[in-house]
Amino acid sequence: MESENHTRVGEFLLMGLSEDPDVQPLLFGLFLSVYLVTVLGNLLIILTVSSDSHLHTPMYFFLSNLSFTDICFSSTMVPKMLVDIQRQCHTISYTGCLSQISFALTFGGMENFLLAVMAYDHYVAICNPLRYTVILSPHLCVLLIVLSVSISIVDALPHSLMVLQLSFCTDLTIPHFFCELAQLIKLACSDTFINTILVYMVTGILGIVCLIGIIFSYVKIFSSILRMSSAKAKQKAFSTCGSHLSIVSLFYGAGFGVYASSEFTSSSSSSAIASLMYTVVPPLMNPFLYSLRNRDVKEALKKIIRPYPFVRLSHLL
Repeated sequence: MESENHTRVGEFLLMGLSEDPDVQPLLFGLFLSVYLVTVLGNLLIILTVSSDSHLHTPMYFFLSNLSFTDICFSSTMVPKMLVDIQRQCHTISYTGCLSQISFALTFGGMENFLLAVMAYDHYVAICNPLRYTVILSPHLCVLLIVLSVSISIVDALPHSLMVLQLSFCTDLTIPHFFCELAQLIKLACSDTFINTILVYMVTGILGIVCLIGIIFSYVKIFSSILRMSSAKAKQKAFSTCGSHLSIVSLFYGAGFGVYASSEFTSSSSSSAIASLMYTVVPPLMNPFLYSLRNRDVKEALKKIIRPYPFVRLSHLL
């Protein structure tokens, strides 16, 4: 691009999921419902874990942190999208865009690390049950959370600082419903080589390391389960891992979809849908998978709901 085509950035235009005005009320209602269910469902998980002493274990400590991360991750993008649809104004300030990128990378990274930590928790619980509380001491649990937060912030910081060095052309339209880092880099007129290296090397390596850790944990877990003689013990072990495996499949499957759509297709709608699956669906599904498939959580939820006869949810549990 010629230098005269460069412009001082004041704001970006987010295209959203659809430009059809007839579809906007439907999208608003859908995503408002999804966001409310996500926030209330994950808050219910946190309340359940904190109020029931039987759930004061490393597994549910990590689960409540995952629920908190899911609320923050979803809140980084969905409320802004709802406001844009309601006001019919899809602009976002330069500062707002950078902030959204930073928070999305931080909470996305935390989700990535927490899923790996929870896989390790399941590995210890199934493969070393007698030493579970010794290995996963309260000190280690807090340390793992602190490390997850710290590494996620350290990962997000250089991306945000490098974006500040980019210059942009006159086209400031982001074909997305939020400021995604890869889409913003595509708009830049200046050299983006270092930014691209950071995206595909640093973030990629961290994601791959966590995924390898999860796969290694589950190889050990399944090997241990197959050696169990009791069918009931096998069923309990698979039940313990089922919810976590479902979330892992959603998160990493959608994450790979975002990468594939960005690299191998030029369709902005495909990329937006893939990002939607990555950023909105896992936080939404987390409370359902852990409340409907986990016996301990279901029993604790019943204790919370039982004093309120007007809540007719017991048949779902």
